[in-house]
Amino acid sequence: MGGSYYYDDGSGFAAFAFFLFLLPILLIFVLAGYVIGAFLLMKVFEKAGVQGKWRAWVPVYNMLIAAKLGDLSPWVYLGAVVISGLLVNIPIIGWLIGLLGVAAAVMFGYRLGLKFGKDWPYLLLWLIPGVGYFIWLGILAFGSSPWNPHIQPAPWANSFLADKTVWNGVPVQPGQQVQAPPAGGYGAPTGGYAPPAQPYDPPQTPPAAGTTPPPAGPTPPPPAGPQV
Repeated sequence: MGGSYYYDDGSGFAAFAFFLFLLPILLIFVLAGYVIGAFLLMKVFEKAGVQGKWRAWVPVYNMLIAAKLGDLSPWVYLGAVVISGLLVNIPIIGWLIGLLGVAAAVMFGYRLGLKFGKDWPYLLLWLIPGVGYFIWLGILAFGSSPWNPHIQPAPWANSFLADKTVWNGVPVQPGQQVQAPPAGGYGAPTGGYAPPAQPYDPPQTPPAAGTTPPPAGPTPPPPAGPQV
């Protein structure tokens, strides 16, 4: 009786074993990259006047702060990253859509570098595989150039790409178009607190020296009741 038999030469088990061996090493590299990147961002944030070192250690949120410091709306950057991740697999044009997040990062990275006195050629360090981004952050964090936000406005300053948000603990950049609170809201009054007005009571003129004020007149008797 004929039949088919499955022959396993052990290659599948070897590949699985290699994956199990390689996975912890990859996790270690990912964790090390996260720690180094967060530490360098923390130093950059300190020089830029951001309050709270913890902000640099929160994933996603730290990059939104970096976008704000680079004069790019953090919501535009977040949207670009999300769209890039969701639509990158679309045939033909997916690779182009996938560049949206990279383009947004280049935009705020360029502005961030200018505020540390580093022009766009420093962004070419990002092309070094694996370590280029960390080298760039290290130059900003530990370089001798101080933080200087007083530079020319961004080319997108008058568009929807501009940062218009205000977050406590993150300094507002010069020239930032901050959205004013709506009228009639619960904001504090601009003129400060004013106490309620008191009725006007004219001052009394004191009697002249050596004179005695006349006594008060007699109190009139109460009205008589009805006669029976």
